[in-house]
Amino acid sequence: MKTDNSAKQRADRVWLTEAACDIEDFRALVERTTLLADYPHAISVEKNVLIYDGRQVLDATASPEGRRAVLAEICEAFATGPGVVVIKQAYADTTVIDAVSSLFDEIINEQHRTNTGGGDHFAKPGANDRIWNSLEKHCLKDPENFAAYYGNALIALVSEAWLGPSYQMTAQVNRVNPGGAAQSAHRDYHLGFQTSSVIEQFPAHVHRLSPVLTLQGAVAHCDMPLESGPTLFLPFSQGYEPGYLALKRPEFRDYFDRNHVQLPLQKGDLVFFNPALFHAAGTNRSQGIKRVANLLQVSSAFGRAMETVNRARMSGVLYPALKTMLADGRLTQVEAGNAIASCAEGYSFPTNLDRDPPVGGLAPKTQAQLMHEALAAGWEAQAFVAALAEQAEKKLS
Repeated sequence: MKTDNSAKQRADRVWLTEAACDIEDFRALVERTTLLADYPHAISVEKNVLIYDGRQVLDATASPEGRRAVLAEICEAFATGPGVVVIKQAYADTTVIDAVSSLFDEIINEQHRTNTGGGDHFAKPGANDRIWNSLEKHCLKDPENFAAYYGNALIALVSEAWLGPSYQMTAQVNRVNPGGAAQSAHRDYHLGFQTSSVIEQFPAHVHRLSPVLTLQGAVAHCDMPLESGPTLFLPFSQGYEPGYLALKRPEFRDYFDRNHVQLPLQKGDLVFFNPALFHAAGTNRSQGIKRVANLLQVSSAFGRAMETVNRARMSGVLYPALKTMLADGRLTQVEAGNAIASCAEGYSFPTNLDRDPPVGGLAPKTQAQLMHEALAAGWEAQAFVAALAEQAEKKLS
């Protein structure tokens, strides 16, 4: 009985690798056509992207049966269709948008004045202006406008279509100024924020799971002609299973650069897309358009642990024990690492990206990484506890 081949085949099924990404397999998947007949509530297909009229969508959801039909159609558009939809005139009254745009301008001007504010995960520093956690900042500064803005029935409908009820809303403003260069092509949170070496550690079913944990969207806060650099999309690319790794390879980035599509938007339009869709903000080649979008990142209700655990307190207590047990040989480095994994927070998010920005990568340092660094450097327990507290403080909004 030969076991070597079967063992390798099993491993290849379970573990995706960057080296195994195949551009021809990818081409066969994405070189398809979106058929309007498959999406009866859409009004058109432009460059393979589904276009909906906001008023018509709301009218179609007036009955329980109609609402369910629309939810199902949008869900399939994200899952097996082009992966991206545009809803025109989602805000009938754009004065709501104008009011919050003024608020966002004030925040950006203050960031410039104080030399604060976040950078962009996928663009060079200085290319864009970014407001992290625009959701909370908006709510605290103008709760009535917040209620009118996020009371939008279409945002709720599309979020529920992909994630079901009880979803969690977050938002970040991205302003690409004239001359601002395009982002690099990417997929989004969760796996899209990791390096290849990290991504390859997760089995294939987690690659399939990551896109159903979040939904990406944007509210257009101004008219966005093509020269202003609206988002670049590659329809159907969300279906490529090893896609989180593929975008690290030059042939896939080149394919995106040659084949992406781009649609103009108007103030008050919504665009939503599967977070696994290959996409990037475009270059703003306009002379005077500050292209502003409020980026909506909606998360599944299920993306949370069952119990509340004070991991900072646990880590402060565990640290001196690990240090002693490593010193006297009762624990190996591997065993200490296993204990840290069960104690400390091993994930960078959620955090306050204004105060805890990524340094040297796409994600900030984790509690577990801090603990490993402290042990390696032989910190005293008091210094480690102080560093834990400083780290925890940075994550608060």
